[in-house]
Amino acid sequence: MKPSRFVLILGANSDIAKALAEVMAKDGWNLYLASRRLEPLRRLASDLTIRYEISAHALGFDALDYQTHQFFYNGLEPKPEGAVLCFGYLGSQEAAQEDFDQARRIIEINFLGAVSILEIIARDLERRQRGFIVGISSVAGDRGRASNYIYGSSKAAFSTYLQGLRQRLYPSGVHVLTVKPGFVATKMTKDLDLPKALVTPPEKVAKEIYRALKARKDILYTPFYWRFIMGLIKAVPERAFKRLKM
Repeated sequence: MKPSRFVLILGANSDIAKALAEVMAKDGWNLYLASRRLEPLRRLASDLTIRYEISAHALGFDALDYQTHQFFYNGLEPKPEGAVLCFGYLGSQEAAQEDFDQARRIIEINFLGAVSILEIIARDLERRQRGFIVGISSVAGDRGRASNYIYGSSKAAFSTYLQGLRQRLYPSGVHVLTVKPGFVATKMTKDLDLPKALVTPPEKVAKEIYRALKARKDILYTPFYWRFIMGLIKAVPERAFKRLKM
């Protein structure tokens, strides 16, 4: 990959996205920063432009406004070398169990919105025979748990989608990286009662994502120990697992 080209970061107001934008700007990447809330994005774009002498643009993007996705991507000129999809929605498991609108919102943002924009990007990269796609999934998708199975199933679907996309785009030389973070200290998790020893700052996650991207890895568990944690959780037989409180 050559720095100084453009990368598109979708959901750029998320904490992981902001940290990754800084990591990539520091390495010379120009940035398309896309999200619904433009004011904080404009401040971020201005800050990164000044500090790293790159070009950063704040762009309006709504993951659920599917009809605008093609128009949004057509408006990017020059076209990005790759895209990083960071948007997501945790929601409330309890609310989703009682109100399908809540469940639908979790599923639409985490899966349908992602598929809509990434298929558009994939077609362009496939045609150009180069580039990359990074999708931020979650370890929550590795096994369904009572505490977050709506969110977890949407991330499981997204991980499976990225796996198929990776196989589709491989002959074109387009790299697809699936990122599975564990507990990260973000706005999304700030109200959750998480074990502090397992909570990682977004800056560390961003550095690991960029290293994995440059190394052309297929799947990244971040931090690395989540691969082993989830391996143990997945190894528990279903007859025993269903009796656990998780």
